[in-house]
Amino acid sequence: MPNSERKLQGIGSSILVSLPSEWVKSNSLKKGDTVSIETSNDNSITIVPKQAKKGVLKEVIISLKDLPSEKLVNQIYGYYLLGYEIIQISGKSPINYDTRDRIKSSISKLVGLEIVDEDNLNITVQFLLDAHSMEVSKILRRMSSIIGGMHRDTISSLIKGNEMTTKLIRQRDDEVDRQYFLIVRLMRSAMMDRKLASSLNLSNIDLLDYRIAANHMESAGDHISSLASFMHPFQDDPYIIEQIKSANLIISQMHEQSVKGFIERDIDSSMQVIRLYSEFNKVLKVVNDYYITRRMTRLNSVISTVNATSTMDKLARCWVDIADLIKPMYGVE
Repeated sequence: MPNSERKLQGIGSSILVSLPSEWVKSNSLKKGDTVSIETSNDNSITIVPKQAKKGVLKEVIISLKDLPSEKLVNQIYGYYLLGYEIIQISGKSPINYDTRDRIKSSISKLVGLEIVDEDNLNITVQFLLDAHSMEVSKILRRMSSIIGGMHRDTISSLIKGNEMTTKLIRQRDDEVDRQYFLIVRLMRSAMMDRKLASSLNLSNIDLLDYRIAANHMESAGDHISSLASFMHPFQDDPYIIEQIKSANLIISQMHEQSVKGFIERDIDSSMQVIRLYSEFNKVLKVVNDYYITRRMTRLNSVISTVNATSTMDKLARCWVDIADLIKPMYGVE
């Protein structure tokens, strides 16, 4: 439905505006019907018919006929992220064990999606959480908490050299992905449903910012998983261990300040992240110079250093990018 401008009209002490006739017809409204008017924190308003879409679930059927397994998983993820509440996977013949196992494995990685019906030919899953009662900031904090634990354990594995820690870190990255997919689902659904956006108390710019911030945090989890695998070659060099530990402790502070600043819209926290990034770069230069000037004969150490420092910088940049989301709102150059 195309956008159109309307002139405000005055009748007595009231200000009125006419509604587009196409919108009125498509919602089966008539004179005397009630609509709900909601004001968002970006000063826009949303007009919703009282009976609009109440109790109606978005459903989709995925047919298994001639559908490769990788496309099946992609479709399940895709419909979840698009906000579908009921997804039915249907086959013309009984669903075999491997396909059934693949379906259940993909479902387990999506928060709120549960199997509600299953037989030989069908598996029906439903999103059972109430999107209107969620707080996106809490989901983002949960992601942040998991990532923080992953990073602390990565620093610890550098000192103690625990191979099992690396495996556990990778497992926890899967939980970061689960929370990330949930935020993407909420943001996409809210962009299509202003009533949901209003209940989440998010403006259009908030929806975009949370989507971007969640993406940077998901990337941070991936970088930490990679970083854990690069740490072991340094365990025979106490000096470099201390330098890399110092650099990662600075990254941890950047993480804390960027998330706090983003959620609380605190410009001081944002600026602190930028200052910390400058300190981080100084320590990183010390590490790189050390290997260039003293350890060039040990090729494995040089390669490990390049991989580790590059990944650490990517991780630090994630927190800088989140901090940067705060600046435009305050007119900071």
